[in-house]
Amino acid sequence: MLKALKPIKSKLQIYTFPAEMGENEVNAVGLTPIVVGTINPGKTTAQDTIKAAKLLRNHNVALIVFVGGDGTAQDILKAVDQEIPVLGCPSGVKIHSSCFAINPEACARIIMRFLWEELPLRDAEVIDVNEEAFRNNQLEVELKGYLTVPYEPYLLQGEKMTSPLTINEQDNQKMIANYIIENMENDVYYILGPGTTVRAIADVLEFEKTLLGVDICLNKKLIAKDVNETQILQIISGKKAKIIISPIGNQGFILGRGSLQISPKVIQEVGKENIIVIATRYKLSSLPQGFLRIDTRDKNLDASFKNSYIRVIVDYNEIRIVKIQ
Repeated sequence: MLKALKPIKSKLQIYTFPAEMGENEVNAVGLTPIVVGTINPGKTTAQDTIKAAKLLRNHNVALIVFVGGDGTAQDILKAVDQEIPVLGCPSGVKIHSSCFAINPEACARIIMRFLWEELPLRDAEVIDVNEEAFRNNQLEVELKGYLTVPYEPYLLQGEKMTSPLTINEQDNQKMIANYIIENMENDVYYILGPGTTVRAIADVLEFEKTLLGVDICLNKKLIAKDVNETQILQIISGKKAKIIISPIGNQGFILGRGSLQISPKVIQEVGKENIIVIATRYKLSSLPQGFLRIDTRDKNLDASFKNSYIRVIVDYNEIRIVKIQ
């Protein structure tokens, strides 16, 4: 994000907190910040984030930009509420709130457009996964409040939308699951991404799947539960594997957001041609601008997906072709 701002550095004044809370990164790209506040380097906490946001607000900056995920967004909410415009640069594990740009480069573009083209402001939801519901293996989102953000619909992500628990939606998930299972190959490792749509596969196969985690099945049986990147690579190394993933509702991210375990290394080991995308008709219709997105944290890998098309299974033997933007 900071590198994308370098061409306008003579017209931009950046305020930041010390050391690892901004100063190091700003200096590293050749920008000259005004450093405010104090921290205990190496031991920063959420309270430092709250203190930084309050102090920056008191310096009357035009915009507070924070780097992190939903937890950091909640800290910013506690500090400034809706008193000053803010913008999230996505870098956390859980990034469901609608105050985030779709990627760091888009964040820089929003900053520039806000400062010089007077983008309108809008209320953006700050949400978090309901941990109590998660312990009961249910996916619910909890509204924490609203932040005021510059509004650029093509560069700002929408809020996370859960799949409706209607009979038709559940039937749609089950029909997708039946189609996937009937077409599963013997001795192929299937990496199952998070979400209720993918969990329907486990439900039909009668094994328990982690709702927000990644699991692996082989020959229609669960062999590894809630695995991380290292575990996935150890299990599938040198073997044939496929990834089954579903987009985040109303955001369209199929890789990266919410499934960091399926890392660039895992994707390269499996092969792009072995990625299976599934989505109910409702979820597909809720995608912003009607396309899918990728944010794996690997620019070259993301670029290899952009402006390509991928098959999305939306029902039993029913396929849609969707663009990856």
